[in-house]
Amino acid sequence: MTATAAPLIEARNVSQRFGAKPDLAAKIALKLKLAKPAPVVHALDNVSLSIRPGEVVGLVGESGCGKSTLGRAIAGITSPSQGHILWKGMDRSAMSKGEQHQFGLASQMIFQNPMAALNPRMTVEQLIWEAPRAHGLARSTERDAYVDKYLMLAGFDPAMKKRYPHQFSGGQRQRVNIARALAVQPKFLVCDESVAALDVSIQAQVINLFMELRDKLDLTYLFVSHDLGVVEHISDRVAIMYLGRIVEEAPVEEVFRRPNHPYTKALLAEVPRIEHGKQQFKPVDGELPSPINPPTGCHFHPRCPFAMDRCHMEVPVRKEIAPGHLSACHLNDE
Repeated sequence: MTATAAPLIEARNVSQRFGAKPDLAAKIALKLKLAKPAPVVHALDNVSLSIRPGEVVGLVGESGCGKSTLGRAIAGITSPSQGHILWKGMDRSAMSKGEQHQFGLASQMIFQNPMAALNPRMTVEQLIWEAPRAHGLARSTERDAYVDKYLMLAGFDPAMKKRYPHQFSGGQRQRVNIARALAVQPKFLVCDESVAALDVSIQAQVINLFMELRDKLDLTYLFVSHDLGVVEHISDRVAIMYLGRIVEEAPVEEVFRRPNHPYTKALLAEVPRIEHGKQQFKPVDGELPSPINPPTGCHFHPRCPFAMDRCHMEVPVRKEIAPGHLSACHLNDE
């Protein structure tokens, strides 16, 4: 992977809105002004993010900022309300059915809750074999060898493949999820808080597994997390998200050593460091605004100690403040 390589996958000006579609009665009531429009959640607002082959991009932000929504859109699970998802330069919406099928196999997602993501009525073997069988990736005579291969890649003992998900720990279930994703031979994985539900010692094992798989299988990752320590360890590049917008993006060393955006600085100030010794941590002031009614201008201005009049009215543009380091803050214009 090089800094000049063409993106493997890219989100371009993606916005996502969620709201209940009115039925006939609701449409009539709205037309007669007897009801108010249903609230609309502004989950993503004009987000652009590119990921190069072999790269691990960490996506960080508070709960409710739109990280998972962006991950699902990039993985092809949902379609954005506006904007485009490009795979190897090709717009997903312009792909043929065959190309969309190939994109669906090449791009997989690993979810946060390992138990909820697995069918409790199926054995581990059935869970792993289901997708390769449906997509014709292996013959029925190859079933045992195929399932065992991907379970071993995920660090799971194939001798236990006849058991059900409830018979395993959280870490073992997540390994089954990883093996199931790998079984369709993907090139790109979206890991959505995929270690957040695990014990710290198990987290370290799963993170190391992700890095080993990256080298063995030439994988590319979007690693969604709220844990900056995990992101610092695993990522090549980090994107900081706040209320549906990416406010800063840079190589991991640059973000942790020279953060630019006030929100990034506030997040990093809360990360415990051994070298700092005893210190008092202060959370980011204020509450995360509702995505139903986001603030005008810069979304962070109600909580920003440096907010100016301009911040209330004008959306900051992401600018390159150093090679590969982008930030969306009006302070960079001062």
